[in-house]
Amino acid sequence: MKQSQFQPRRKAGKPAALRAAVSLTLSALAAWSYTPAQAQTSGNAAANGTLAPVVVSASRFPNDPAFPPVAATVITAEQIREAGIDNANEAIRKLGGVYGRQSLAGPNDFPLDLRGFGTNGDQNMVVLVDGVRISENELTTPLLSSIPIETVERIEIVRGGSSVLYGSGATGGTIQIITKRPQANAGYGSIVGEVGTDGQRAGRAFVSRGWENMSIDASYAKARSDGWRDNTHSNQENFSTTVQWFASDWRFGLRANIAQADYGLAGALSLAQFNANPRQTKTPFDYGSYDNNSITAFLERRFGAFDVAAELSHREKVARANFVSSTFQSNTNVRNTQFSPRIRHVLESGGVKNELIAGVDLSEWNLNGNSSFAGFPSSSDASQRSKAFYLRDEVEFAKNARIAAGVRREIFTQSSTSAGYGMSTGVNAWDLQASYALVPSLRIFVKTGQSYRLATVDENNANGLPTGQILKPQVSHDLEFGATWGSADRQLTAKWFRHRVRDEIYYDPTVGFFGANTNLDPTKHQGIELEGKVRVTDTVTASATYQHVEAKFTEGVNNGKELALVPKNMFSARVNWKSGNQSADAGVRWVDSQRYGSDFANTCAARMPSYTTLDARYAVRVNAWEFALTGTNLTDRNYFSQAFACQGGIYPENGRAVKFTARYDF
Repeated sequence: MKQSQFQPRRKAGKPAALRAAVSLTLSALAAWSYTPAQAQTSGNAAANGTLAPVVVSASRFPNDPAFPPVAATVITAEQIREAGIDNANEAIRKLGGVYGRQSLAGPNDFPLDLRGFGTNGDQNMVVLVDGVRISENELTTPLLSSIPIETVERIEIVRGGSSVLYGSGATGGTIQIITKRPQANAGYGSIVGEVGTDGQRAGRAFVSRGWENMSIDASYAKARSDGWRDNTHSNQENFSTTVQWFASDWRFGLRANIAQADYGLAGALSLAQFNANPRQTKTPFDYGSYDNNSITAFLERRFGAFDVAAELSHREKVARANFVSSTFQSNTNVRNTQFSPRIRHVLESGGVKNELIAGVDLSEWNLNGNSSFAGFPSSSDASQRSKAFYLRDEVEFAKNARIAAGVRREIFTQSSTSAGYGMSTGVNAWDLQASYALVPSLRIFVKTGQSYRLATVDENNANGLPTGQILKPQVSHDLEFGATWGSADRQLTAKWFRHRVRDEIYYDPTVGFFGANTNLDPTKHQGIELEGKVRVTDTVTASATYQHVEAKFTEGVNNGKELALVPKNMFSARVNWKSGNQSADAGVRWVDSQRYGSDFANTCAARMPSYTTLDARYAVRVNAWEFALTGTNLTDRNYFSQAFACQGGIYPENGRAVKFTARYDF
């Protein structure tokens, strides 16, 4: 089975570190008073003088206005709040139009797929928080649900090959979570409580305080649910705090995140079982948990025309699983350290502006694991070290034309005593981009390049190859072009893209007894993307996204066959109404049919059915209070997005859910 299906868990409980950190930080913040002039809500922060949000995805620096990312999808904090969304993963799926599949393990972290990479979609994108990579090297989905939603200023989704700046796994694109910047000499906060169907109970608190040259914020969240399916109960607890010191030309800070969760593992159903009762489980005693803690130091400094920046981040993750149904247990310990220094020089002369960026990415990742199957113990160890250098230059001409080029060289060293391998691999990435504004409201763009993905240690430990051999690096030759038309109130973006992939790394459930991670014969991912938004009236806005993708083998025994778990078409649309102290938001999402996960030869007569879902929210504000009613899958559709065998291996999606939310801003 895919490794993420064995994502471990632990029994419920509060580590002493979490209790101490929450108590210390919240007690300190509570000791400071706030004046009415200082108080603000996240929704009106800009009106009260908050520092402008920082866009970092285009260059890994606070963005120069001359070099915004072209054709990026931007999700604002206001959109997230008005849609009643309480975690970043859900915001990316529902507001960003990104396809997501039902989580196999864990409460809210659905695997995401930007451009039709199927079961390994979440391994073909890079997810970052303020420029720090949180994509998991252990073949599990990034823990987006652990990011405090109240700290999110915006989410940027940049589709397409981005390996020059972000390295392995960026073929599908990047997702940037950008948090709120400090506000000098002010303070604000919020308290949120939620109750809902299927035993949903949640509480969140966020508070921030700024002085002349220093700020501190803290966020705490706890959520419990009985789950829509049997044995899908979950308990999740997160704490985050950031301390920053800043002036006009520098910023330094420390950020700590503590996340833990335990949950039931309901397992898969056959089609007959799904049709009879999609809520049932055949694994009522399987469970898992994780503790995922990280600390990051970050620095930005300006020296005239030069900017320097760096992040040093350390993450530790403990994950446990107990599959009573198959007498399998596992316990893994992961430690990961990243260091990413870089420098930028901006030069302007006449009508030409040039931005040159050079940087280094260093990473060290180690895993120690113990497991047992039918009472027979085994252990595993693995490590991966990488070092990369990249260089990127972008030129703007007369404020309407831009050309950018970049290169990257990265060397990976992977080893595992238990799996019997140890070797180094070098890979390259490059890209060339151009855009031109034909008129102020119409910009055309083109991008070509090479991106890559290296197999993770987990993939190499379960690759079905002879002992000592590892999977080849995946290399993609990328091409896309498109246009963006309109203004802030009415905008349409259209893209055509193609990824020709060699040695695509993919989970094949037909190999061996449990399946294996393999290098596929050459493949092609090709399609179109449309994204539009319009302000209909002063009180009504609407948006929509559409994607058509064809993912096929181009050589080998399956030449011309479709890749599994890739819907050809996806469409989503949302309408938002806001008038006075009331607001409403509604969204519809349609996903086309797709091949079952094992159907590489396209021989299964049936396909996974298409489905349509509807969600909506109504809210009313009374002074500092906001009360909201939110519903998801309101038509109570029985459907599934994960299935690893022909008419079997089905993981049902949740049915209808309704929740009531009360929020107080101060």
